Amino acid sequence: MLFGTAGLRGRMGAGYAQMNDLVIIQTSQGLGSYLATINPEAKAKGIIVGHDSRHNSHRFARLAAAAFLNAGIPVYLYGKIVPTPFVPFGVRQLGAAAGVMVTASHNPKEDNGYKVYWENGAQIIPPNDKGIQQSIEDNLEPWENAWDLETALADPRLSDPLVDISNKYFSMLADSMLDKDMNKASPLNFTVTAMHGVSHDYMVEAFKYCNFKPLIPVKEQMVPDPEFPTVKFPNPEEGKSALDLSFKTANENNSTVILANDPDADRLAVAEKLPSGQWKVFTGNEEGALLGWWAWYRSRQLTPHIKPSDCYMVASTVSSKILRAIANMEGFHFIETLTGFKWMGNVSYDLLQEGKTVLFAFEEAIGFMNGSEVLDKDGVSAAMRLAEMATFLSKQNLTLSSKLREIYKKYGYHTSNNSYYICHDQSIINKMFDRIRNFDEPNSYPKTVGNGRFTVTDVRDLTTGYDSSQPDKHAVLPVSKSSQMITFSFSNGCVLTLRTSGTEPKIKYYSEMCAKPEQEDWAALEAELGELVETVVQELMQPKKNGLIPRPN
Repeated sequence: MLFGTAGLRGRMGAGYAQMNDLVIIQTSQGLGSYLATINPEAKAKGIIVGHDSRHNSHRFARLAAAAFLNAGIPVYLYGKIVPTPFVPFGVRQLGAAAGVMVTASHNPKEDNGYKVYWENGAQIIPPNDKGIQQSIEDNLEPWENAWDLETALADPRLSDPLVDISNKYFSMLADSMLDKDMNKASPLNFTVTAMHGVSHDYMVEAFKYCNFKPLIPVKEQMVPDPEFPTVKFPNPEEGKSALDLSFKTANENNSTVILANDPDADRLAVAEKLPSGQWKVFTGNEEGALLGWWAWYRSRQLTPHIKPSDCYMVASTVSSKILRAIANMEGFHFIETLTGFKWMGNVSYDLLQEGKTVLFAFEEAIGFMNGSEVLDKDGVSAAMRLAEMATFLSKQNLTLSSKLREIYKKYGYHTSNNSYYICHDQSIINKMFDRIRNFDEPNSYPKTVGNGRFTVTDVRDLTTGYDSSQPDKHAVLPVSKSSQMITFSFSNGCVLTLRTSGTEPKIKYYSEMCAKPEQEDWAALEAELGELVETVVQELMQPKKNGLIPRPN
């Protein structure tokens, strides 16, 4: 198991390739030693540690705390389960040198993970990940008191910041609301699920602070349970298959909006009941369009003195370009980063240091950063912004769905077609991507797909650093040889990316058709995108030949 920019994530079990006590101790010894070496102030600033409700998370967090104390670093250890955003928020509030969250987010119940934040409150990026990995290898033998949790928990250098950070977090949320009187009078009933994870108590508190009436909980999923007994995958991104109990609860309680957190509460899925009685589950890109529009509207109401040219929104390169379209029309800046909030959080921090205002950032995997108090995705604050927006729209007899249509009419229709295949054999994945890079001849990418039906205009390969759209053919975004990622631009305006996941055995594809406002035949655009995606999947991914497992329905 290698320490990467996502930290660690994998199955729990014995051995060096899985998550267990020893791997946690070794990782924490390495991180503690690295911190103490490159940041001498760490021994005064301390490190903050949190954990979710998965099997072993409580113990792993305490083993990590013991290692940091043994490295001479004071520890702020949350005394009970917390949402992941409480760690990056806490790092900045406490002025800590780093933060660790023990979580595997939305992964299967057999997994756990270890996520690291730096002193800027964002996830680590190179070169710190490589420095930590080397330090882990230099500190593999457990130190003398590595297993002695009793002594560690009695150490005067260990404290619990939960009450202080909770108060600050919820006060920050309340202060960020546009109109708390409007919230109090909201006609909407919100159904909320914690997906057997950490969020229920925190969402109850958030609703209270932001002046909404009490939420309607999905009772079968509101108590933390590391077995995730009611869902096949504890991932609200899976859409309807993960939200069956939410639909049932909402239907029984005259509720028209569902807010669904993943188990560590850093992401948010949203569903709305349509006039037909059917439920629409919004994609991450659709949520991003709504929350991006809302962030811009709020900024003009709350801070009209800040010039648009000093405002920024950020999205990952595989997410919808709808923010770019809004930015072009409204006059603020849009920045695209590599996939993952580690990049968006660090870019946002740099912008803040320049005195800029970061309004919003998102990734299509239902991750949203509203404002810049938490430099990572945050499912609790996203839920409050969503509830606030839905309430505001209801006063105008609008729904989330009808507002989304208005956004597309004004800024141009953006339709996505994203999914994945599962592949447990890395050699097959490598062979598939090697074939794409040597398609007709060595070092040549496909020029068309579908027997010439769709023409490729540009190719960007962030594994090799090639980008045909640049004058020198070198990619502008950072390159990573350890992961596969190729993006094709087509003459019809479609952009399609094939990439591997950093945390799961998946080959993902992302595609989007970005239309201009005058292109009004949305159904034809969707059909053309669907045909293109199916052609690329069959010709380039070759699922049958490669034995790829389709995404479960």
